[in-house]
Amino acid sequence: MRWRGQRESDNVEDRRGLSVSGRGIALSGTGIVLLLALALVTGQDPIALLETVSGPAVSVEPGQGGRVGAPTDESGQFTSVVLASTEDVWGRQFDASGRRYEEPTLVLFSEAVDSACGFTSAAVGPFYCPVDRKVYLDVAFFDELGRRFGAPGDFAHAYVIAHEVGHHVQNLLGVADRVRGLQQRASREDANALSVRMELQADCLAGVWAHDANRQADLLDPGDVEEGLRAAAAIGDDHLQKQAQGYTVPESWTHGSSAMRAKWLRRGLERGSVDACDTFAARDL
Repeated sequence: MRWRGQRESDNVEDRRGLSVSGRGIALSGTGIVLLLALALVTGQDPIALLETVSGPAVSVEPGQGGRVGAPTDESGQFTSVVLASTEDVWGRQFDASGRRYEEPTLVLFSEAVDSACGFTSAAVGPFYCPVDRKVYLDVAFFDELGRRFGAPGDFAHAYVIAHEVGHHVQNLLGVADRVRGLQQRASREDANALSVRMELQADCLAGVWAHDANRQADLLDPGDVEEGLRAAAAIGDDHLQKQAQGYTVPESWTHGSSAMRAKWLRRGLERGSVDACDTFAARDL
């Protein structure tokens, strides 16, 4: 992925290294991934599981903000470049449809973070908070993605960021509010099914970003698409469940199978259109 020398975004808040304290058992990166898999299988809240094994006293010192602006280390610079690219792409996409794109902030953190959506451990992985319209990322997730799931590479990492920005796009378009409203009136199984369609749409929107960014800035190297598809497949619900318990429970899925995630990422990459990402109207996911 040809990211060096590209524009960097200033919409980055770097909270890495800020004081995080706690008691109990510390989780390694592998432990965090296993915790995510357990939460997926059981349907439990990952944060509640974290408190069960490490104690509820894990906390971030209150009132601490991070350094705002493009970071100076390589992983921070990479993140900032990818974020800037999403800003350019979605700015153009929204302009073309007569809307104004409101750029999100990306918060880099380590171990745990306090957001407008509540206190969150790195155990939940990268996430988007619709309340403060910020993407939260512990870059240690990238190491685990390559080491444990065999999905290394810059574009695999960029896909993760673009997926979370895809949730921001859904928020701006009103999709997120509509889905949350439907989920409140739905059974748990139906709410999970809506979540799957929401996540697959974010995968597709990540593909739309890559399609547009490559057309404008010649971003992709040979093999990058395969990196992204491997990453999407690596974090499919069926793959995680098979690792954790040896079998799958489709009605408990919240993100979609490996095949589904790769399919919708590829769809966005190939078509480059938001209209192609209507997972809610699709019969076959």
